[in-house]
Amino acid sequence: MDINKYTLFADVAETHNFTKSGERLGYTQPGVSHILKSLENELGFPLFIRTRHGVELTPNAKMFLPIVRELIAVNEELEQTVSSLKGLDMGHLTIAAYSSVSRIWLPPILYKFQQKYPNIMIEVLQGGTDEIVDMVTNHIADFGLMSKRHTSPLKWIPLYREPLMAILPKDDSHAADTTFSIQEFRNLPFIRSTDGVDYDVLSAIKDSGIHMNIHYQSRDDHTIVSMVANHLGYSILPSLVIRGVENQIAALPLDPFYDRELGIALRAHEHLSPAALRFTQEVADDLPEILKAEDVLVTSMASEMTLPKEAEPTEESFN
Repeated sequence: MDINKYTLFADVAETHNFTKSGERLGYTQPGVSHILKSLENELGFPLFIRTRHGVELTPNAKMFLPIVRELIAVNEELEQTVSSLKGLDMGHLTIAAYSSVSRIWLPPILYKFQQKYPNIMIEVLQGGTDEIVDMVTNHIADFGLMSKRHTSPLKWIPLYREPLMAILPKDDSHAADTTFSIQEFRNLPFIRSTDGVDYDVLSAIKDSGIHMNIHYQSRDDHTIVSMVANHLGYSILPSLVIRGVENQIAALPLDPFYDRELGIALRAHEHLSPAALRFTQEVADDLPEILKAEDVLVTSMASEMTLPKEAEPTEESFN
């Protein structure tokens, strides 16, 4: 079995473009066509249909894709384990994360990790809650860095908690207050995240019993901040989201207090690959110090982090 054929098939399923996948994996466009035609002959059914927007999976290919992704993940784990046993520490790691986590917390952790394991290639994918759960479940990402809500299909490792903040224009009459009553939103134009992106804010709103006067929706947190800054409405966002843009808006803790739990979501009943295991340990080691260095309203849970028992590292794993 040539795993490269299946890797190419899975990549085209993601890009919907033979040329783009060829560039990513080092094949010419005719080479991609030849390899996929060979795979189709082996399987006995077509994989792609050409459309005006690129190529789309056939019904049979859609059923075949999840198994292929699982096969690729198992093969990657096998190769990483062999390399680790040889002391090479090579491999590929794909992390799915919220954009705020990618922007604020990941860079210093990635830097330290790469100093220790320069031969492990890392890819960071960004998305909302539903997208990250889908990426992890379907073996597109090794694990997700996200909020706990709506991650029930996945195993959960808690890391830290952060408050949800009321986001107001800088010149709002409440901007100098110490907290903002969630009941105040009842009569204000509200800007909310698109469905499937953030369930924590929606949960807080539902818990408050308020019927929000929703004027706008956006899937991009920084777009929401800009809209509030330009007096288009008010919003609620996690504190991590507004890091670096505090000068554009006023942000106050909610009254009553609401927060979200951030952590690592990974596939249940599976071993972490050696690269993923090393990175989750790096998160556990580095995050408390990163949070300690920042003046933020966050309670770290990383020091109490427990790795999956089937993937728990030995002392030699990190030497």
